[in-house]
Amino acid sequence: MLQKNDLISLTITDITNEASGVGRYEGMAVFVPGTAVGDCLEVRIVKVLKSYAYGIVERMLAPSSDRAEDRCPVSRQCGGCSLRHISYEAECRIKESWVTEHFRRIGGIALTPLPIQPSPAQSGYRNKAQYPVRRGADGRVQIGFFAPRSHRVIENLFCDLQPRFFGEILKWIQHFLEEYQISVYDEDTHRGLVRHLFLRWGEKTGETMVCLVVNGQSLPHASTFVQQLTAAFPQIVSIQLNINPAKTNVILGAECQVLYGKPTISDILCGIRLELSPLSFYQVNRSGAEKLYGIAAEFAGLTGQDVLLDLYCGAGTIGLSMASQVKEVIGVEIVEAAVQNAKENAQRNGIQNARFLCDDAAGAAQTLAREGLRPNIVLLDPPRKGCDAAVLAAIGQMAPDRVVMISCNSATAARDAAILCQGGYEATRLQAVDMFSRTAHVETVVLMSRVEGK
Repeated sequence: MLQKNDLISLTITDITNEASGVGRYEGMAVFVPGTAVGDCLEVRIVKVLKSYAYGIVERMLAPSSDRAEDRCPVSRQCGGCSLRHISYEAECRIKESWVTEHFRRIGGIALTPLPIQPSPAQSGYRNKAQYPVRRGADGRVQIGFFAPRSHRVIENLFCDLQPRFFGEILKWIQHFLEEYQISVYDEDTHRGLVRHLFLRWGEKTGETMVCLVVNGQSLPHASTFVQQLTAAFPQIVSIQLNINPAKTNVILGAECQVLYGKPTISDILCGIRLELSPLSFYQVNRSGAEKLYGIAAEFAGLTGQDVLLDLYCGAGTIGLSMASQVKEVIGVEIVEAAVQNAKENAQRNGIQNARFLCDDAAGAAQTLAREGLRPNIVLLDPPRKGCDAAVLAAIGQMAPDRVVMISCNSATAARDAAILCQGGYEATRLQAVDMFSRTAHVETVVLMSRVEGK
């Protein structure tokens, strides 16, 4: 029986969805972070439970051929890039296996997926980043990321996943906060002003937004801040305060105050021009999103005569990107502000064959039924928790020919696909798409086709 502090020899045979390596010792699974399939290790046991244990690497006996040099100085402490220690080829292979296994084990769907689509870039691809701001034990302003399962800030101005100039902006703001002795937030006392820094970049337009999340209503020396920051970084077209005085872990508050320039920045995705506020949802990997949406359109098999129902449509990006290939796009979203954004995006791009309903899926189904309208294609892009039961039931009532589901969680996607299979559909195409290189996240696209006679 394993005991805490035991030293064992272990060979890593698999990687979990949390990116920990796993091997077996006398029939017991042992999870070891920061390892690769094929690593032969000496492992120290740090925690033992009934049927599994956790360990840390004490000594590398023989490294896996999947291993790659980890050039990030804080990746072990930060935890965001949990797959940085292996090659990108190995990462894609692992992510494809996760999707395949989820559909087999959770969905009961033994479908061989198409080869995973890699990200167009493995570094510098993120167009948005949120950084907590705190004071360290030495009294210095620290900007970086929270360590896993904690609110301890790991300082990191130049994250490899963000564009290099994000780090230059952070460095400048860090110096400004120190020079002008502007207070930063303390979670224990709920005092201090600057809580987070939020940066957003329009990759196609070059427009950049800087947003300070503050525990207050104003920024000391705001005019100096704006003048000097825009002189140093002319690509900045929007500087804002986001007001968040609440005792909460939620980063952004509901109110934004423009200090300089526009309330939004613009970008272009799949030929659609979008305006992005600090509160707007937008895929963080723009080039990857274009690949993802292109695959979804291909799976949908658009003919130019289709009625496309876009559920969980948000600001309408996916549906609008397909508007030129269908007869009509109907977007459905429960968040009223997002529906308004979708309508504005359609108008801004001169798209006449799209309309948007502020409703849930069941309500939208009833509306369309009253109109005598039946969508033949349904597009789904639910949150990580997957589709609500009412959404899947409404799809069954509408009986579209094809359902295309995009998901950032292949486990819930597999569960929802299995429910659709019970309602007369079969999974006919499946593909993993890497949108978040070096992390343990992967997107999934699955095509559900209606079975004749069901």
